[in-house]
Amino acid sequence: MLENLMDLVKNFSGDSIINNPDIPNEHNDAAVGTVSNSIMDTLKNAVGGGQLSDVTSLLGGQGGDLNSNPLAQNINGNVISNLMDKFNLNQGQASGIASSLIPNVLQNLIHKTNDPNDKSFDLQGIIGSLTGGGGSGIGGIMDKVKGLFGN
Repeated sequence: MLENLMDLVKNFSGDSIINNPDIPNEHNDAAVGTVSNSIMDTLKNAVGGGQLSDVTSLLGGQGGDLNSNPLAQNINGNVISNLMDKFNLNQGQASGIASSLIPNVLQNLIHKTNDPNDKSFDLQGIIGSLTGGGGSGIGGIMDKVKGLFGN
């Protein structure tokens, strides 16, 4: 999943990272990786912290407006913090990158996750990646997830 997420971030990173003078060109791939890892880590921490329903709600498209969704706000905040730490950006620079990139990435991730014709992301695969995947535990988790959506 991380590789697909990195591709998704890269696809939307044109002005916010690739053409941004605050991120030197030799650091573009590292910045894309930082954003991707920040998204994954935030989702993993949410699942690990008992917020599986928040993650499935967000990725299932029931999370409401991304600007007011607490999980999306956490993702945005972690991206900002990690960009500041790793690339010596100030708050304004990192916030500018996150505000132009994260909503687009999340909207596209949600769309791809819910598109039955797009196999790059699926809810079961994402949850498997976030929980370490495999094992009998994932079946039980997926049963709970299906229950959230009335399946």
